Amino acid sequence: MTLGVIVAVTAGLGLLVAGLGLAVMWVLRTRSIGVIMAIVVVVAVAATLAGVVAITMRMVIEGPARDIVLSVVAVGGLVGLGVAFVVARRVVAESRRLVAAVGEQPFAAPRGLPAELQSIADALEKAYARERALEGARRELVAWVSHDLRTPLAGMRAMAEALEDGVVSDPETVGRYHRQIKREVERLSAMVDDLFELSRIHAGALRLSRARIGLADLVADTLAGAEPLARAKGVLLTAEAAAVPVEADAGALGRALRNLVVNAIEHTPPDLPVVLRSGASDGTASLSVSDSCGGIPDEDLTRVFEVAFRGETARTPTSDGGAGLGLAIAEGIVRAHDGVIGVANEGRGCRFEIRLPLA
Repeated sequence: MTLGVIVAVTAGLGLLVAGLGLAVMWVLRTRSIGVIMAIVVVVAVAATLAGVVAITMRMVIEGPARDIVLSVVAVGGLVGLGVAFVVARRVVAESRRLVAAVGEQPFAAPRGLPAELQSIADALEKAYARERALEGARRELVAWVSHDLRTPLAGMRAMAEALEDGVVSDPETVGRYHRQIKREVERLSAMVDDLFELSRIHAGALRLSRARIGLADLVADTLAGAEPLARAKGVLLTAEAAAVPVEADAGALGRALRNLVVNAIEHTPPDLPVVLRSGASDGTASLSVSDSCGGIPDEDLTRVFEVAFRGETARTPTSDGGAGLGLAIAEGIVRAHDGVIGVANEGRGCRFEIRLPLA
């Protein structure tokens, strides 16, 4: 018998056994890993045994020689099944240990697992920690927003009742109450808009209409929109803009920059500057807002973009505007543009910087 014939026979039988094995594995694909590993070993042994049996029969090997060959193959198959059984039991046991750990609260990744399962456990531990942090932030946000909603609503109710009951009747007081109610309505409207925008960002539902825009135009529009607020606060608002092209949603990116500028104005004392800058360096476009707020404590610098963070210098004022979510919204918008946003203390205040890919 030639070598070609031997290869053809063993290959044909091997493919046949492999096909049957794959079919069985597909039917039992939802069963235990131990069952799958046993099928793999059985397929390997069966393919080898079928090839050896066919060749020995074709070569008319009889007597002790054939028995020896078949015995060796059988013993090898049994040894393989035994090893597969031991390994499968270990994998199943470690998998069950991981499943049991997932059911415990708080989740702590078990140690000593096989490399792949250990990677999954470590990833789950990080995900659980992140989820706990987000849940805590959500609870804090709900409590915070509920308080901020309750305060203006209570004032509006009191003024509305006073007007309805005729407690106030002089035109000057009535006009003042109407103006105050209008301001509170605008404040609540801004708060709801911020919450809606933040929910879209967190849900991944923020849709951008990208176009080629110049950062100098964006800075000019932001400067014009924020000038009345700066004038009312007595802040010196200036800009140093370079015409840098980027692919961005002008409305969304303008909102992010406007949030930074409003925060800067709110925290800058009168007669001190707030400066907007645009430029390009290191292959990226940059937008920055520098203020004179006196700086942010180092321990708060990494938290100012958190949704519910309300440190004393958290840069999220609520007395004059929305829900104090401006920085979180700005960060979400910048990330949606494949950019990064950061903050650092600089000079008499701090500098917020947005970096975007160049067009």
